[in-house]
Amino acid sequence: MSSPVVAILMGSKSDYAKIEAAVSILKEFNIAYTVRVMSAHRTPDVVTKFTKSASDSGYKIIIAAAGCAAHLAGVIAAHTNLPVIGIPVQGGAFHGMDALLSTVQMPGGVPVASMSVGSGGGKNAALFAVRILALSDSEIEKKLNVFTEKQREAVIKSDKELQIELNE
Repeated sequence: MSSPVVAILMGSKSDYAKIEAAVSILKEFNIAYTVRVMSAHRTPDVVTKFTKSASDSGYKIIIAAAGCAAHLAGVIAAHTNLPVIGIPVQGGAFHGMDALLSTVQMPGGVPVASMSVGSGGGKNAALFAVRILALSDSEIEKKLNVFTEKQREAVIKSDKELQIELNE
């Protein structure tokens, strides 16, 4: 792989298991990435330094995964003009609802794309990053078209199998 173009930042190492699907998608599309642990609350200086230099370091997109108060995506978005994709991590006393609200309720002028709480969040964050990158990379666009067609075919096959089962 070449130099990383997507950074996946997590508030805690324990978040990795919940967003591992994002890494799998980026690998599937052969998109270079970095995964780091940075906390908006415990290491704000590290987050700020990384984020301010991300564009100059070749990153094009930052994915931020955090649970509970989940300010990571917003802090990142405050320090860069790169697209920031937030993944509210499920867990804690509110089962991810607090993370969702912290990620999605950004003030005007500080945009963060917010994905879902739960297992689809990581996968969709990576696929959203793939879609952004496909706008300027024809190879990624071709792979995305194949991926989309495979999903379509799987649903059609599943429906045919169900119809056969129901009509037996």
